Amino acid sequence: MKYKSTRSSVTVNAMEALLHGLAMDGGLYVPETFPQEVLVHKEWQGLSYEEIATCVLSYFFSEIDKDTLGAMIHKAYGNGRFAAAEVVPFHSLDTDLTVAELFHGPTLAFKDLALSLFPHLLVAAKERTNEKKDILILTATSGDTGKAALEAFKDIDGISIIVFYPHDGVSPMQALQMQTQTGNNVHVLGLQGNFDEAQAFVKEVFTDSQVREKIAQRGYIFSSANSINIGRLLPQIVYYVWTYAQLIERGCITQGEAFNVVVPTGNFGNILAAYMAKRMGIPIHTLLCASNENHILTDFLQMGIYNEKRPFYKTTSPSMDIVRSSNLERFLYYVMGEDTTHMIRWQEQIQNNKQATVPTKVLQQIQKEMLGGYASDEIILESIRQVYDRDGYLLDPHTAVGYAVYQKYKRNHLLPSRHTVLMATAHPYKFPLTVHQALGLANTTDPFTALLQLQDMTGIAIPRALHELSHKKRRFMSAVSSSQLESAVLEAADFMKKRSDMHE
Repeated sequence: MKYKSTRSSVTVNAMEALLHGLAMDGGLYVPETFPQEVLVHKEWQGLSYEEIATCVLSYFFSEIDKDTLGAMIHKAYGNGRFAAAEVVPFHSLDTDLTVAELFHGPTLAFKDLALSLFPHLLVAAKERTNEKKDILILTATSGDTGKAALEAFKDIDGISIIVFYPHDGVSPMQALQMQTQTGNNVHVLGLQGNFDEAQAFVKEVFTDSQVREKIAQRGYIFSSANSINIGRLLPQIVYYVWTYAQLIERGCITQGEAFNVVVPTGNFGNILAAYMAKRMGIPIHTLLCASNENHILTDFLQMGIYNEKRPFYKTTSPSMDIVRSSNLERFLYYVMGEDTTHMIRWQEQIQNNKQATVPTKVLQQIQKEMLGGYASDEIILESIRQVYDRDGYLLDPHTAVGYAVYQKYKRNHLLPSRHTVLMATAHPYKFPLTVHQALGLANTTDPFTALLQLQDMTGIAIPRALHELSHKKRRFMSAVSSSQLESAVLEAADFMKKRSDMHE
């Protein structure tokens, strides 16, 4: 399998795409020939999550033999790394709605499902390309990717990682998870700005020859753990295949019957993986893209206008507080007929005008694949409370966005009448103050007090990964401005290199 950029005809092999993350022209890598209609249920009926992952990912990483790939996948998902034996379990809210719980990994967010495997893929890419320099991963996070990436890559030889997060734009638990991260090869920087600024910096650095040279002099090459990297994106396809298999197993649908999928969406990677699963043969009927008050994606899906000239809101669903959604480029690449000239023009419009529009025919094609809606903070709190009071089931604020948008579409008869799956993206206890408020408990500003009260009320035990944060030392408290990011990266690279040398 070869990979090509969304902005040019240059192709690389899978190992090079994994290693470098972003194409040199600034585009995102996509499979040169996408494997369409290849997944047939009878071929993987009854298989475990690990076995389905091996089946799906073998289409994309053909340079890794199946036995080796299977061993990597077992290291990622086996040996008790996930709290749920099935990796992704399910919960029925009613006869028409199933929740897929993607948050049972080490850091309690859906990002674990890809990032648990990604280090193994990246190490294999480094070996197979005979790369002698160490890898320096730069990752921007809106909350969950950061901790999942830090945990996945900690103390892996030959790889260091720097995570940037919006200093005042994540939940207290998300911040603590990153600030207390252990490992000799990790570094965390708060940014006095938002996620979009951090992500833009990462992309600029990747294509800046002068910065790359400075990093090379320090013995590093750049890579990324964001979903701009195929090693982050493609493993997410697996849980949509697993979802289809389990819906049949649970009697929710029959073999070949189509179902809807609702995805709380920020950077567009999660819902893009669902779209890719559909292209591979999974009978997903309608994709519903759910946004919070930063609803640029809803506006785009409804009107075909992507307008970044808008207010930025800090919401109760911080991992979705994003204006520029990187993976939208891959989706548009496909619906625009894989024409790189369209993508170059699109990016130029965004860069120059902070706005771009798709033709009517393209919008019609988009709307055949995907619908969009959004929910306010008030509705999010109401949804958390409503579902808990009625069903005894606790949603996190991001999943509550998806639930609220689903309910709105269902009430207005805008969603096809089929079984629907809501992708639950995080454990509710990662956002204790918001959930605490939604359930009407006594006001507190201390997340650990909120956790204890939630535990008493719901009977849901506090996961150890969160409980231990109360007594962990905070290692990374720095916050820098956008103008300081480059020098901060170089300083961190020097520091981690020295620390690595001391431990050899």
